[in-house]
Amino acid sequence: MSHDHDHDPGGEPLEMPEIETLSLRLQGWALHVTLNRPDVRNAMSSRMVRELVATMEAIGGDTSVRAVVLRGAGGHFCAGGDLRDMAMARQAETKDGRDPVATLNRSFGSMLQAIEALPQPVVAVCEGAVMGGGFGLACVADVTIAGPTARFRLPETSLGITPAQIAPFLVRRMGLTHARRLGVTGVTLDSSEAVRLGVAHIATDDVDAALADTLRSIGRCAPGAVGATKALMLRVGEAPLPDLLDAAAADFALRARSDEAAAGIASFLSKTSPPWATDEES
Repeated sequence: MSHDHDHDPGGEPLEMPEIETLSLRLQGWALHVTLNRPDVRNAMSSRMVRELVATMEAIGGDTSVRAVVLRGAGGHFCAGGDLRDMAMARQAETKDGRDPVATLNRSFGSMLQAIEALPQPVVAVCEGAVMGGGFGLACVADVTIAGPTARFRLPETSLGITPAQIAPFLVRRMGLTHARRLGVTGVTLDSSEAVRLGVAHIATDDVDAALADTLRSIGRCAPGAVGATKALMLRVGEAPLPDLLDAAAADFALRARSDEAAAGIASFLSKTSPPWATDEES
């Protein structure tokens, strides 16, 4: 497994088999996932996509991990997909009637879906190039922090291709009108405009301080309630509103009777901290 040394958050390295393109480090209850191909500005190879999906699958049910931090090594978040992989896919033979280019492209969408569906909060720390698939990662994070060097861009149409798997997530994030402008012009957003359009939430000169503040806030929230809230919000627009509200009411009743809610309400009434709360930086 590779290790990132540019912004080592401390904590214990998390070893997973067959991980080469990521640096994984568990600090307290936060898993820091660093895209670690700095020589290509962390462009996402098919291997990196597989490793990100495997990592999300491994931690999805792990209650000891309460947050995931996505970051890039070497001063850049992610320059998008690795074009060398696409060139190889174009030369590969079609199997079972499925174009290998389509298979490769769809894997990016599956990765974004896996990250978005995590019950844990996902925090993206964006610096330098945030392009293509990297832009997509920024759009599926629950909290996106943009540093002073961050530059967000959809370069696909300037290359003669489309942001096929990324576009739906961008439209959901910033709305159709802004996504269309970025798609047809390929213009670059700085951190302040990314916040204005709703791509990022925080523009700051000190991403580490903003990350620490964000994790402290997450640490005050009940993990089970956080996961249920994410799942509820992601269903908006996908299920009829009456059905969604019925399901939300049923889930609310279950949670209101849960040990987590009992502890939270008791702590509120007694003006003490609930058992999950922590003010420690992770």
